[in-house]
Amino acid sequence: MQFSDYLSLAQIILSVALIAAIILQSKSAGLGGLSGVDTGGVFRARRGVERTLFFVTIGLSVAFFLVAIVNVIVS
Repeated sequence: MQFSDYLSLAQIILSVALIAAIILQSKSAGLGGLSGVDTGGVFRARRGVERTLFFVTIGLSVAFFLVAIVNVIVS
């Protein structure tokens, strides 16, 4: 395997992890709306697992972006 193959594999793994993190965030935000409970607007404090998931999503998106740029430069 060449270096570009490893980068492509890393990009696929990061994309699946990023999709999973985004889906988990939308599920936790949308469950209150199903019962008709108002969350009080768009902005709210993130605590515990929500905050960790938020930072993991940001980290995954930055890593995906960097791997994509390196993959374009290499190939």
